[in-house]
Amino acid sequence: MELYEQVNSGERLNAKISSSLLRTIFFKNSPLHDGAVIIRGNRIAAAGCILPLTQKEIEKSMGLRHRAAIGITENSDAVCIIVSEEKGTISFAKEGEITRRVTKEKLITLLEENIQ
Repeated sequence: MELYEQVNSGERLNAKISSSLLRTIFFKNSPLHDGAVIIRGNRIAAAGCILPLTQKEIEKSMGLRHRAAIGITENSDAVCIIVSEEKGTISFAKEGEITRRVTKEKLITLLEENIQ
């Protein structure tokens, strides 16, 4: 699954990945703040994208961001990084499963294991 529908639901960027660009996109008042960033290869394909929501039961403490991350990974080979807006905690989703409270070191390991 190439995520064409999801890329087209947002603002196409085809931009080089940088921490400053990601911070700008996710700045609270940015028009692209709501929605997902889709990274393809080493480029930001699009931002402000709408992802499908999982229909399975999830913990009440998880919101739409987590539900969308689980949803997109259920039917694609995508992996998702989720950052809690309230607490800043990191979660990682793959194959419809989510790992919560991931440390920076663990996130690096998960990305190295799952991205070619």
